[in-house]
Amino acid sequence: RVEAFRDAASAMEQEKEILLEMIHNIQNSQDMRQISEGEREELNLTANLLHATKMIDEIVNKLLDDLEDAKIRLMSLYGACTSDVPAGPIDQKFQSVVIGCAIEDQKKIKRRLETLLRNIENSEKSITLLEHQKSSVRQSCNSKQD
Repeated sequence: RVEAFRDAASAMEQEKEILLEMIHNIQNSQDMRQISEGEREELNLTANLLHATKMIDEIVNKLLDDLEDAKIRLMSLYGACTSDVPAGPIDQKFQSVVIGCAIEDQKKIKRRLETLLRNIENSEKSITLLEHQKSSVRQSCNSKQD
């Protein structure tokens, strides 16, 4: 199942790269000069949303390698999306990308980051619980051997 999940994620990543490249090409093409200002603005907003999503995806892909670092980086992205004073540093580059997105897209990005951070928090709690259970079992086994 893990291998199938990785294959699906890889296929999605490739598709996303193709879409980003297409949007970039459209932004820089002659056709872009011939469309209305409203259509041009909409394409730019979509490009900014995809760019912000890509930045989040890059961190999520590294979650398994270093959970704590990924959590810190996601928190800095989240800090860039909130009007509250964040507890830690803010990713300025991400903030400039998000500011370029439509308000509804900004809300989607913020919700996604909230969900990711909540999932990490729940995962950490599960890991802590499992480690506690393992140590309890070991202590129980050691006391029975004595």
